[in-house]
Amino acid sequence: MNLFRNLKQRYMDLKIQAKITIVLLVTVLIPSLFTIFLFYNRLFDMIAADTIRDEQEAAATMVPEIDAILEEVMKVSSDLTQLSLYQTIFFNPVNEPVSAITAGREGDSFAGAVESLMAGTPVQNVRIYLDIPEEDLQGEESPALEYFGTVRDRRSYWRGVFAGSGTRSLFCPPFYLGNHERENLGDEAYIRATTIYYKGEAVPAYIACYYSSEVFREILTKNLSLREGVSYIINERDSIVASSDEAQTGIYRLSYSNIEDSYMSSKSFVPRTILGKEVYAGYYSINEPRWFLTTVLPHEPMIRQAYKNILELVLAYLALMALAFGIATVLSRSITSRISSVSERMSAVREGPPSPITEPSAHDEIGDLITTYNYMTEKMNRLLEKQAKDAEDLRIAEFNSLQAQINPHFLYNTMDMINWMAVQGRTEEISSAVQKLSRFYRLTLSRKSTMGTIAEEAEHVEIYVELQNMRYHDNISFISDIPDELNEYAIPRLTLQPVIENAIQHGILEKESREGTIVLTGWIEESDIVLLVSDDGVGIPPEILSKILSGSGKSTSGGNNIAVYNTHRRLQLLYGPKYGLHYTSTPGEGTEVEIRIPLSQT
Repeated sequence: MNLFRNLKQRYMDLKIQAKITIVLLVTVLIPSLFTIFLFYNRLFDMIAADTIRDEQEAAATMVPEIDAILEEVMKVSSDLTQLSLYQTIFFNPVNEPVSAITAGREGDSFAGAVESLMAGTPVQNVRIYLDIPEEDLQGEESPALEYFGTVRDRRSYWRGVFAGSGTRSLFCPPFYLGNHERENLGDEAYIRATTIYYKGEAVPAYIACYYSSEVFREILTKNLSLREGVSYIINERDSIVASSDEAQTGIYRLSYSNIEDSYMSSKSFVPRTILGKEVYAGYYSINEPRWFLTTVLPHEPMIRQAYKNILELVLAYLALMALAFGIATVLSRSITSRISSVSERMSAVREGPPSPITEPSAHDEIGDLITTYNYMTEKMNRLLEKQAKDAEDLRIAEFNSLQAQINPHFLYNTMDMINWMAVQGRTEEISSAVQKLSRFYRLTLSRKSTMGTIAEEAEHVEIYVELQNMRYHDNISFISDIPDELNEYAIPRLTLQPVIENAIQHGILEKESREGTIVLTGWIEESDIVLLVSDDGVGIPPEILSKILSGSGKSTSGGNNIAVYNTHRRLQLLYGPKYGLHYTSTPGEGTEVEIRIPLSQT
């Protein structure tokens, strides 16, 4: 159950394109697998039947081809008897040597006619054998004499066949012929027996047309569909005339009588067992010489062929599946790509405002979705623009409000100092303090902009420290070490003064000696300006340091650090959360304040 639930959840989590592709593949896969399962057991029988049918069709082609060859050979033999020289020798008594008869024009004409008869036929050589002395075939050189020979004292198996059987014609397989015949004339022959009257007595004669068994082998080999199978021709004397493979023929050879009986009972391929091997054997009759064409197909190679065909079927099926997968992917992508574009644009809202999509060319449900999304995007962007404008107006108002809080705070502390000097009757110092205060506010209020330069800010805090030293008897040393390259960069007005004031009031003046030093320096760090204010005051305890920029912290003397918090908040409103103040302090040793603002010109 859990496995099913997990699989279902994984499927639900898939992309829509994957789901559509899976659905399309399943609709193809399930029927195909069912068909393969249903017909698997019958597949071998189908392949065996197909192989046998191919062999039957091949045999139907082979037999006429073999018959045609045999007819051509017999025709050459028959046409030979129509030649003038042949009729002179065989149809008239011969009282002179054959060599004398073949001399002259008739002999030349005979030689040319024989060459013409053999041209374009399987016949390679022709011989007319006579049972006469060898010397009767010797004499004047004549082209015709080449086609005559004597059988006296020459032993060939075919002569015994003619002598013992009384047959008048014979198709001779290779072993019927002598070595001289096989090597020089042809390894098979069609021989007819006849008689001539030579010098007053009947003499045996034979007309032999020689050809090559290779013509049969080529036919048998090219039409055999199963490589491990074999086709062979066997004659009525149980001799192999030709075969596609002599070694295989030796294994699967059947006797002529056995083949004849099987042919009479069935003219199709039938299962048999030969030397313990299961085979399919088919028999075809070649009537003229009473030959049989036999084809034997071993069972085991047919099984391998069946498996090969199954493998090819599987590969073809896999190729079709790959094609189906490609088509399914393309079709599903045509749907999901547009949905994905909408999804991506909607996901981008997390990082920024939504952006419209190109208007669809198709006006289906997805096209309507894109159109609706574009309408929604336009509305949202208008709302975001209005919200941004309102937020900017609010930020500026809050910035001005915070700056307004700083100015009265500084003025209050300064006026308190002048009042203290007035109580003591220090008129000259009061005059100097008023002049410095006037200079300070003249610098601060001389421009309407809330931004100034770092050089102006440094002058402001120098005047401020001078005013404070008038109150605290020059106990405060102030060192300004700002590089000249920073002087013209912009900074919000009254950024440094609250920090310096805090260093004096809650750092130096809380020391027992009420003396100390404040150092102001700065540098450029990547695209930011960093100003560092350090003092050697009493420092800030950790519990106060962690809250000093939160607006809720208290100083060691009980102050609320509102000016420092306002300065920090003002910089963040103006530049962002990465900017502002950063305090580090060691109680009893002093405090450092890092002021970070972006690098910008006034």
